[in-house]
Amino acid sequence: MIRTDPRQPRRYRAGWLLATTLSLAGCEGRQSALAPAGAGAERIAELFWWMTVGSLLIWALVIGLALYVTRAHPEAHGVRSARWLIIGGGVVFPTTVLTALLIYGLMLIPELRATGDIDRRIEVAGEQWWWRVRYPQENGEAVELANEIRLPLGERILFRLSSPDVIHSFWIPSLAGKVDMIPGRITELVVEPTRTGTFRGACAEYCGASHALMNFQVVVMEPDAYRDWLAHQATLARAPTAEQARRGQQAFLANGCGACHTVRGTPADGRLGPDLTHVGSRLGLGADALPNDREALIRWIGHTGEVKPDVRMPAFGMLPVDELAALAAYLSELE
Repeated sequence: MIRTDPRQPRRYRAGWLLATTLSLAGCEGRQSALAPAGAGAERIAELFWWMTVGSLLIWALVIGLALYVTRAHPEAHGVRSARWLIIGGGVVFPTTVLTALLIYGLMLIPELRATGDIDRRIEVAGEQWWWRVRYPQENGEAVELANEIRLPLGERILFRLSSPDVIHSFWIPSLAGKVDMIPGRITELVVEPTRTGTFRGACAEYCGASHALMNFQVVVMEPDAYRDWLAHQATLARAPTAEQARRGQQAFLANGCGACHTVRGTPADGRLGPDLTHVGSRLGLGADALPNDREALIRWIGHTGEVKPDVRMPAFGMLPVDELAALAAYLSELE
């Protein structure tokens, strides 16, 4: 005799409830395309919901016809009625709905790609595995940062995207669509933030061992606060004041860190790695792999490869503990 578990239906209901709750939870957050904070993301989310409605209509019709012929009227159907059920419900209706969705989606492309009426430009290069961000200025120079982007609310920003190594993909789900960064080419993306906040961006194209650790944060600010922030980022690095930080600056220069990194206002002028002039004011380290605090700085400097596999920056774990702490103190003061 086959025994049935009376608790099975309850388990199934609990499973469905859990799955539904997790699905709805995925619609929120700072990296959700269904919680839009930009004009482009709003249009993409709108397209998603229309496609969802269309797919549900097709599903409901097909399932409804199946129930009609198998449960409601299981008797044999005539050739004419069967033809109408198959052609009308299985061909004409789905084709009409899908064609309408295709046309609607294609109509959005010119709007999402329009590069007119641009308020400012930002250049971003995706590298293994971090982001080089440059803000061109009216005087012809550019302010360079890394792994973090700040945007003014309500302005249309044109991102000029490139890559010096492999194909990356630039994506800020809450603000806009994604665009590939292709070596030897410049691609473009227009972003227009519609509300302030901190959002998360990521590389959406597999690019190597630390692809999953190639992220960045985007802060949308009020225009006046953005201008003040950008003006500060254009200034030179502040000289260290604390004794430990001064020893850290000496260690930074003595151990060759300036060959790869720039700290404007000091002899460090390397171009291979990220600009560290104001690294202490950033929200994360190592392309958002770690929080930005002294303990994380010590871990990053001493055990770089453990945090981010195959990263090009060598680990300096051979340095004494007090020297690593001094380096972290110096970098954390670069605000």
